[in-house]
Amino acid sequence: MFSLWILYIAFLGLFAVPTYGDACSFIEAIGTVNVTRPLDPAYVYEQTQYWSTSCSALKPSCIIFPNSAAEVASIAKIIANTTESWAIKSGGHNPNNFFSSVEGGPLISTDHLDQAVLDPVTGIVDVGPGNRLDSIAAKLQGSGWTFVGGRIGNTGVGGLVLGGGLSYMSAQYGWAASSVLEYQMVLANGTITNISATSNPDFFKALKGGGNNFGIVTNYRLQAHPQGNVWAGNLVFPHASSTATKLLKAIRDFTEYNDDDKAAVIVTAERANLDAVDSWILFLFYDGTVPPAGIFTNFTSVGPILNTCRERTYADLMISSNWVVVKASVVDIGTETIPIPTAENFSKVMETLHVHWRNVSSTALAVPGIVASIAWQPFPKRIAQRAKARGPDLIDADDSVDRIIIEMNYSFIPLSAYGQMADTLEATYTGVRNRVVSWQADGTLPQAYLPLFMNYGFFRQDYFGRLRPENRALARSVALQVDPQGLFRTRTGGWRP
Repeated sequence: MFSLWILYIAFLGLFAVPTYGDACSFIEAIGTVNVTRPLDPAYVYEQTQYWSTSCSALKPSCIIFPNSAAEVASIAKIIANTTESWAIKSGGHNPNNFFSSVEGGPLISTDHLDQAVLDPVTGIVDVGPGNRLDSIAAKLQGSGWTFVGGRIGNTGVGGLVLGGGLSYMSAQYGWAASSVLEYQMVLANGTITNISATSNPDFFKALKGGGNNFGIVTNYRLQAHPQGNVWAGNLVFPHASSTATKLLKAIRDFTEYNDDDKAAVIVTAERANLDAVDSWILFLFYDGTVPPAGIFTNFTSVGPILNTCRERTYADLMISSNWVVVKASVVDIGTETIPIPTAENFSKVMETLHVHWRNVSSTALAVPGIVASIAWQPFPKRIAQRAKARGPDLIDADDSVDRIIIEMNYSFIPLSAYGQMADTLEATYTGVRNRVVSWQADGTLPQAYLPLFMNYGFFRQDYFGRLRPENRALARSVALQVDPQGLFRTRTGGWRP
């Protein structure tokens, strides 16, 4: 249940009268908030800080750099009383247009909200949304603690945590969002509030996997976890049908049988223009200086032509992972979730899906600058168990089945190919989904709850429609109560419950 004061501020918001005008000018008139215009070097630089050039191509009327929650509150009050589209940006890693980008309206950059204040005794850390994972890892390096974030250092904290956040350490600690103890948030009417499991349990749950539907988070209070050096790196294999069979079988078996929560893998196939590059790139991780003998043998025994795995600091791992960000390209990302097949049905399911990906991606290999990839990421029962142990979230995965999260990426150069490649990506993930549903119907795959993973979702996918109905209803109820005028659901991009 919401406290009376939240209902009261929502009631007041019903009577706000929109002002037709330039929000940027109104915010500049405050006199203390940093507002930049298109010719300002800070504006120009910030516009380069997107993973997709399609987002950079959208030009906000101004970019605002608040330095505190109080400044965010002042900005929110002004934007709420205008009618322009707007956006808020953390790291800019979501490539969907308008999710953290805007054309002709104000953009709020959280870049200056980059605090990382650690209590070295308890491991509780206050983290601002302006941080990226590599900057957090660098700030915590040597403290003995780490933040459960994602796997690519350039990823922004804000979007990652609000989408759930899958980590190398998720089998130990759940989603990145599972480690949140409290959110400091600016609501649509400019009220600053703290949301926790005890103050507002429904709101707290909705924020864990609910995206940008409820307010602007200005601080994440997180429980960090003990961290020393790790063993991690990449294996590279040339493409061959026999290699595909062995690696896909290895990921299936690892998802089901691995019982060491410190071990994690990602198996990725990559193709570039006209198959000038056609390879497998694996990410191996062990939360310790040396992995136990045999734990990754099913992968290493396939015979990589390059192996960069070694002991390193977690901060080094995060910064070294940024090679995967394809600069100066349009990026499309989509996802699907599948239950793992039995060993007997492995080939029918996983090899068929891999062939489907190769067939669809082949239609785009002449697009300039094309890089197509598919990543198979274990979603074992343990992740669901660890997440549930730390409190409820919207993803609400049960621990009755092992799953795999599939991430499908296309990056390419010409903006003119945006529509074509959006259709290509849709054909890729829809083909996966249709086959999975068919296999569930004929008994090849088990019936299972298969939510989409928000951090990899494409704007055409129905994220909330794939959640449990009661959790979608909860998210919608919370959004309507804290944002009755629809500042978030009607004037900025994102998935809506």
